[in-house]
This record gives sequence, C-alpha cells and structure tokens, in this order.
Amino acid sequence: MDIPASHAAPLILEIKGNSLDDGPGIRSVVFYKGCPLSCVWCHNPESKRAAVELSFDTNVCINCGACRNTCPEDALSLDNRYYVDRSKCTLCFQCLDICPSNALERVGRPMSVDAMLEKILPDKPFFDASGGGVTLSGGEPTLYMAFTSQLVHALKQEKIHTLLETCGFFHWDRFMEMLYLNIDAIYFDFKLIDRNLHKHYCGQSNEKILDNFERLLNAAKQDGKHLLPRIPLIPDITDTETNIRGIAAFLKRLDIDHAALLEYNPLWPEKNKKIGANTPSKAVQALASFSERSVLERCRAIFEASGIKT
Repeated sequence: MDIPASHAAPLILEIKGNSLDDGPGIRSVVFYKGCPLSCVWCHNPESKRAAVELSFDTNVCINCGACRNTCPEDALSLDNRYYVDRSKCTLCFQCLDICPSNALERVGRPMSVDAMLEKILPDKPFFDASGGGVTLSGGEPTLYMAFTSQLVHALKQEKIHTLLETCGFFHWDRFMEMLYLNIDAIYFDFKLIDRNLHKHYCGQSNEKILDNFERLLNAAKQDGKHLLPRIPLIPDITDTETNIRGIAAFLKRLDIDHAALLEYNPLWPEKNKKIGANTPSKAVQALASFSERSVLERCRAIFEASGIKT
C-alpha cells in the first residue's frame, strides 16, 4: 500500500526488549505506528494512525491542573469526554513538559535506523544465546517498505534473526524486491475468511491478503523461510465456527500443517480511551472479557481435524 510522502519514515511506538512472546528466543520487538487495516478489536489501537497522537491516562492523572493552565489552545478540560479536545489540540506537547505524573504522553516518535540499532544491539548476546532476534510489529511494518528495508538489511549485516509480523495487506512486488530476502521468518495474521465481513470489521477486503499469503507460501517453500499463519480469536467475530472452518479449509488446501491460534485479551478499549477513540458500545459488551478456554479448544479441534497442528 502506498503511503503519503510525509509518512515515508515511520513513527515508532516503542522498542520492547526481553520479549518471549513474539517469536523464538529472547527478542526485541519494534512497534511501528500506522496500519492499512482498521480492525475494530485492534489490541494496539494507538498503532492504527500513522501520525503522532496525544495520550491521556486518567488512572495516572493527579488532577493538579498544571496542564490545563499551560495549554495555549484551551484543549484540556475535565468536561471533555476524553479530557483532550482533539479538535483544538495542535500537538504542541507543552502539556507533557509540565505534567508531573506523565498522565499525558506523546504517542509515536521518529527514529533513524542508526538510533534503533543503538538501542537493539546491546541485546545481541541474548539473541545469540537464546536463538532470538528482532521482531517487526505494529501497526504494519510493510507500510514503510523503504525504511524497513534499510532496517532489516542493517540487522542482517549484524547477523541478527529478523521476524516480520504482518496483516498481509501489502504491495507484493515491492515487498519481494525490498524486504523478503533479508527477513528470516514471517508471522502472517488471518482474521476473517469472508471478504465482506473482513471489510466490515477490518476496513479492507481480504483478496489481497489471501493472494499474498499463497504467493508467499510458494516463495517460502522454495527458500526455506519459516511462514506461520496466525488466527486471533475474537469473540463472536473471528472465533465463530463458520470462520474457523473456512480458514482451516483454506489452509488445508494449501497443505499447511501448522498454525497458531491467538487467545483474545480485552485490554484494548482502555487504550482507545487514552487516545480519544470511540469504541462501539456493541464491541465493548461483546468483547469485555478474556476468551474462555473452551473456545480455544473448540477452534483447536477444528484445525486438528483438518490435519493442522496448533
């Protein structure tokens, strides 16, 4: 997907070290800001928009009033639903400098490849000892092909294992030309097999995603790259029997023998509040609690009956 010239380099949410949940071994995870999809349940809603944002955490605020007195646009008020009136806020971030509790935070910062390497490389001994490396996540790293190409090339020069987590909605030719060769493993997320439901819940149809996966599978088989399809289990949306059976049938047709089922956690609505994003009331009601173990077992049984281990 092409992006505006102003977004040619990404904003980075954070580089999280010592991760054991985003690939093999001990890893550093780079979280990009910006995604071509807009999934209703996104676990990192602060990563959806490519632009910088202002976050407010009411649980941390001590209500000292310093930020309200400082704001030149009068954009901060207890009367505002999310405290920040984003129609007035110019993102000058003067409020951050005065906030003693860090209740107000900048979401997304520019980082050069050199600056990222400076943060990542001290952990290389842990990568080497554990079989770990760097995971590119988001948001969507393929939204920034040129920048990500520079980063993965630099990581390859340092002999660091690189794993890409992707929603699969990317420009195929540019991906193969700029990223594929320097990526060691790919975690490829599937949400919904039905194109209309995918567009309804994720903002885009899934034709490009399904096509990219098939083409990527063929390339990965030839090159020995690890490609893992993953299915997030979202209550009453992606974990329905119809959807799970549909995805399992699609993967079985491609002779996939292993996939990952991602259990749901309901922490994203609180993140939505921090950035002033409205959460549909229906979604809050339906997605307010963690997945039941029985749901995971039901979905796992469907995949295993298709010969796909999870």
